[in-house]
Amino acid sequence: MTALPQPPWAPLSDAARAIMLAVLMRGPTPRSELARRIGLSAGSLTRLTAPLLESGLLVEAGPSRSGAGRPTRPLDIAADAHHFLGVKVTDEDAHLVVTDLRAQIVAGARAALPGHSPGDVVATVRREAGALARRVPELTAAGLSLGGQVADHATVTAAPFLHWTREVPLGALLTEALGVPSVVDNDLLALTRAEHWFGAGRGHDRFAVLTTGISVGYGLVVHDRIVDSPDAGLGLIAHLPLDPYGPYCPDGHRGCATAMLAAPSIAAAVSTGVRRPVSYEECLRMAADGDRVASPVVTAAAHALGRLITVVSSLTMARRVVLTGEGIGLAEVGREALEDGMRADRHAAATPTSYEIQPIDFSLWARGAAATAIQRFILGPEDG
Repeated sequence: MTALPQPPWAPLSDAARAIMLAVLMRGPTPRSELARRIGLSAGSLTRLTAPLLESGLLVEAGPSRSGAGRPTRPLDIAADAHHFLGVKVTDEDAHLVVTDLRAQIVAGARAALPGHSPGDVVATVRREAGALARRVPELTAAGLSLGGQVADHATVTAAPFLHWTREVPLGALLTEALGVPSVVDNDLLALTRAEHWFGAGRGHDRFAVLTTGISVGYGLVVHDRIVDSPDAGLGLIAHLPLDPYGPYCPDGHRGCATAMLAAPSIAAAVSTGVRRPVSYEECLRMAADGDRVASPVVTAAAHALGRLITVVSSLTMARRVVLTGEGIGLAEVGREALEDGMRADRHAAATPTSYEIQPIDFSLWARGAAATAIQRFILGPEDG
């Protein structure tokens, strides 16, 4: 893979880089809090931040804060100093965003894929990225995510939705096509990275992400680092058993996460009951209105989701779980059943698990790909 450029603060000391990362992830931060968080004296912090302010990597932001000495202003990063392209590829479309250094979306686009070949994907991304790039001074790097397995942020080893069964050096192909360093990631891992640094997981050194939609996905951060594996793109949690009396999934597993939680499974169960095709969104609306077929199906699914949250929390000791994905409306419609499911398998004396429902669209999946590029740009290949 073509190497990413040197991180913008690579020449800095470990303490100076820690300051930059703390401000990047937490937003404008008072100097006193920075010093306390990193374990520096006020004098050391002043000495380390002076060159960062002079170079423009840090800026003073917000109103002055008065302390024991003279008033000071919180420190922040210059978020608009760098811009990143993020791309989420599905079996039908490429969803693109441009973000700043803090993964805030500043522009977006969507384009249909003319085909599933690597050439089709790269050509589509190149065309749409060219139009988006004209809306910012320049792109620093790019990231692309998809459902499948990715090695070394560079090579797609399997992408079932695109029917790729052989290795594709997609990182190198994108770097050549876009003219900026490019990385590739599994879409769920990319989304978890974005939640870790810039979203609902910010400030938590241990949390999990669960997604529902076409399938069921899972991401985990432990000790402030994402848990990665060559098997991350296999969707291993999708077949975890949740209900021994539940329906079967296409792979023949009874009551697994796919059978209970995937949008196609829920839609199929309701469609069978009402004897007409029903979309997933209509299933949720019918359940909310008390339909006698949709309500028990959605209630059982939400209860199973609650059990899945408890399984993940109990095995990983994660006290916070982020619920997201295109199908996460299930958690809102069936919230009571979900919380019943969480309590059903949780030790009575255990600390309650908190959860947050994050509605999402494909632009936020694309933002996850941009977050992967941001992490690699800042931390370098070994730590990104």
